[in-house]
Amino acid sequence: MIRIEHISKRFKKLQALDDINAIFNNGQVVSLIGPNGSGKTTLIKSILGMVKADSGKIFVNNTQINGDPSYRSNIGYMPQIGRYPDNMKIGHLFAMMKDIRNAKDMVLDEELLKKYDLEKIFEKPMRTLSGGTRQKVSAALAFLFNPDILILDEPTAGLDPLSSEILKEKIIAEKKKNKLILITSHILSDLEEFTTHVMYMQEGKLIFLKEAETLQEETGEIKISKAIARIMKGEQPGNDWIDKVFHLNSNKKTI
Repeated sequence: MIRIEHISKRFKKLQALDDINAIFNNGQVVSLIGPNGSGKTTLIKSILGMVKADSGKIFVNNTQINGDPSYRSNIGYMPQIGRYPDNMKIGHLFAMMKDIRNAKDMVLDEELLKKYDLEKIFEKPMRTLSGGTRQKVSAALAFLFNPDILILDEPTAGLDPLSSEILKEKIIAEKKKNKLILITSHILSDLEEFTTHVMYMQEGKLIFLKEAETLQEETGEIKISKAIARIMKGEQPGNDWIDKVFHLNSNKKTI
């Protein structure tokens, strides 16, 4: 569903992405992991067309993204920090998005809208909202148009435990619908229930992209969060296990 070929991006002296190759398919929940500054957000924004790569190609549903934004209609995006007009009321924001997407004849997914009771505060302006409520708005918008691809950047950040569980249950439900879901999170335990594949990046490079079960076997850890933590601390048992599936210098890093 998404194919990335030799994507590179530099910001002045910073090599944010360095020859990234990857393929993401339907039914996968891919957790994008890596230290701060590893290139995760730049990769996400490149897929969304918010950042233009210096070289390489990105394909969504076998169509190369090349400036035509229409492909984004099939992607639900939840940013790490939602930025909305301060004076716009929540209800007006949802109405505006429906108008932009010509949603009159669409079957909308308003489950999070209802579970988060956002309709009860439709008259509140965005500037009055707490960070957690903004996250709820962003989550409800990401799922609203029932997209086949979901890109969630630190989705549980700022959410209270109950709201976080509601969102995780929603992600699991969408996974069962064979959707492609890309997630970045620093809260590794949040990834445990639904991750099918792990993509680990460091200093703009793709270190590996592999099935969660393979990662568990190779690290000897039952929990994905502990397996990832070991890798981030540099405790992996050697480079040979990375080479089994994805070599750092290979031309393709597919699943």
